[in-house]
Amino acid sequence: MNGFDSVTHLIYLAVAACFVLGLHFMNSPATARRGSQLSAAAMTVGIVTTIAVLAKAHVITGTGVAVLASGLLIGGAVGLWMARTVQMTQMPQLVSLFNAAGGGAATLVAFVAILAEPGGINHANSTVVVATLLDVAIGCVTFSGSIIAAGKLHGVVPGQPLIFKGSRAVSIVLALVVVAGAITLLTGHGGMPVLVAIAVAALGFGVTMVLPIGGADMPVVISLLNAFTGIAVAMAGFALDSLVLITAGALVGASGGILTKLMADAMNRSLMAIMLGGFGTSDTAVGAVTAASGAPVRQSSADDIAIQLAYAERVVIVPGYGLAAAQAQHELVALANALEAHGVSVSYAIHPVAGRMPGHMNVLLAEANVSYEAMRDLDEANAELPIADVALIVGANDVTNPAARRPGSPIFGMPILDVDKARSVLVIKRSMGHGYAGLDNELYNDPKTGMFFADAKAGLAALSAALKEYVH
Repeated sequence: MNGFDSVTHLIYLAVAACFVLGLHFMNSPATARRGSQLSAAAMTVGIVTTIAVLAKAHVITGTGVAVLASGLLIGGAVGLWMARTVQMTQMPQLVSLFNAAGGGAATLVAFVAILAEPGGINHANSTVVVATLLDVAIGCVTFSGSIIAAGKLHGVVPGQPLIFKGSRAVSIVLALVVVAGAITLLTGHGGMPVLVAIAVAALGFGVTMVLPIGGADMPVVISLLNAFTGIAVAMAGFALDSLVLITAGALVGASGGILTKLMADAMNRSLMAIMLGGFGTSDTAVGAVTAASGAPVRQSSADDIAIQLAYAERVVIVPGYGLAAAQAQHELVALANALEAHGVSVSYAIHPVAGRMPGHMNVLLAEANVSYEAMRDLDEANAELPIADVALIVGANDVTNPAARRPGSPIFGMPILDVDKARSVLVIKRSMGHGYAGLDNELYNDPKTGMFFADAKAGLAALSAALKEYVH
C-alpha cells in the first residue's frame, strides 16, 4: 500500500467516524443541526476523495468527470431548492422520496458492478453475487414502496388500506419469484435476465407491501424503508468493496431499524401487525357538531376559551398535525407568550408520533422559538396533566383518544396523552372528522371538553385577540 492509498483509507475512516458522531448528535434536538452539518461535511469529503481515487487510478475519462460534475451540480441544486421550499408538514413524504432515491441508486450501482465482472454474474465471486442479489431485491422494494408511501402521505394515493381481491396471493407469488431467482443465480445459472426478473418482482412486491397499510402506520413504514435503504447501500458497498458505503449503509440500516422499533412501541403496535396491513384512513372533514354515535358535544367560543385560559394557573398545550398543516406554530406561541405574561404557567405535551414523524413537532415548535425545556415527552406530560387547569388541544386527535384504554378498541393499548385528566379540556379543530385511525374521539363527548371549530391558525389568532381584549 503506497502513501496515497494510506491517506485515502485514513480519510475514509475519518469520514465514517464523523457519520457515527453526527448520528450521536442527533440524539438531542439541541445538537441535531450540528449532527446534520457534520454528516454533510463528511459526505462531501468522502465524495471528493472518491473522485481523487478514480482520477489517480485512471478509471474515469473526461466524459465521466463531466457526468459526475453535472450530477453533483444538478443534485445539489435540487436538494437546496427542496430544503428551502418544502414545508415541515411535507417533510415525511420528502424523506420517503429520499428513501426511494437511495434504494434506486443502490440498485443501479449493483447492476453496474455486476456488468463490470469479466464473466458476468454467473462467474462472479460468491460474495459479490450475494451482495448484488440482496442489493437489487431490497433496493427495488425500497424504491417502489417508498414512492407509494410518499403518495399516501401527500394524498395522491388514498390513505386507507388498499386491498384488492387476491392481493395477498400476488405478494406471495412475487416473493417466490425473488427467492427462486436468487437460488437460480446462486447455483451459477440464469444470468442477467434472471436478475432483471428479480428486480421487477421486487418492485411489484414493494407496491403490494405498502398499499394495504393505512395512513396511521405510514410513519413506521417510512422508518422501516429507511432501514431498507441503508441495508441496500451497505450491500452495494460489499459489491464494490467500498468501506465508506458499507459503514454509511450499516449506520442508516441500524438507526432506521431502532427508530422503527421505537415508533412501533410508541403506538403499541407490533411491526408484524403493521406490515400485514394497517388500520386507518386519512383525516376527512365532515363538518358536524355531533359525534358519529349521535352524542352531543359542547361548543365553545373564542371568548369562553379566553376567559378559561386567563383564569388558569397551569395550561398544557397539546399540538398535533392540524397545527402543523395550518402552519400555526407562531400563532400558538404568541398565545402562550400572552398567557405567560399574564402569570399562567404554560408547557407543551409532545406525543412520540405527534405530526407524522418523531421530532416533527419539536422542530416545528423550535422554529417558533419555543425552548426545548418547555416541551414535555409522553411520560412527563402525563405526570403534569392531572394537575393542569386546562389542556388546550390544537389539531391533535388519535393521540388524545381515551378509547385507547378500552379493551376491544382498534387502538387499545396505544399510549396516549391523558388530557382527559386535566380539570378542563379545550379542543381547536376544523371539524368532528376522524384522525388517521378512522375512529371517533371519545374525548369530544366528555362534558368537560369544549370544542372550538376553526382552522388552527385562525382559531389561535381569535383566541389571542379575545385574551388581549379580556385582560386589558
